[in-house]
Amino acid sequence: YGYTGTYKGVPVSVMASGMGMPSIGIYSYELYKFYGVENIIRIGSAGSYVPRLYVHDVVLAEKAYSESTFALYQNREQSNILLPSPHINETILSKANELGIECKMATVHSSDVFYSEPVMGGWEGIRDRTHSDCVEMESFALFHNANVLGKNAACLLTISDSFVTKCELNAEDRQNSFNTMMRLALETAIAL
Repeated sequence: YGYTGTYKGVPVSVMASGMGMPSIGIYSYELYKFYGVENIIRIGSAGSYVPRLYVHDVVLAEKAYSESTFALYQNREQSNILLPSPHINETILSKANELGIECKMATVHSSDVFYSEPVMGGWEGIRDRTHSDCVEMESFALFHNANVLGKNAACLLTISDSFVTKCELNAEDRQNSFNTMMRLALETAIAL
């Protein structure tokens, strides 16, 4: 579902992107290519790979690492690291500062797999191999589509669980406690 309403009198559209790169890849490509969307800020949850990212922290992706073949099969992009749009990230950081919201920069691991077997070295092996601070499943594809189509994208996350401390939010907390991230995304959207 997608909804367009207003935030502080400014029209803003919000929609679900599904889970994983194929899903956000379809939605973002169509929004950029066929519906004239210029800016997409993905918001969502992430799992922390490092001690400095705690549950409830708001995180801004400074780059996305992935082993996915999404970009390779979309247009032969061979890089495993893709960047968000500097202008949106700068606006997010400026708004965070203005609102007194701590927003931590991080390298995000965009994984194709939610559950991986120990043969891959566990989460520590993935963290060490990818040099990532946290894990989610969408930003790499979003950044790729934005780069290919000359559009803008960013990824704001809230840490919902920590592989380091084993602390995790339950479903109700995930539903009700991501307001800081959402407020920051909305304030950024109307500033763009």
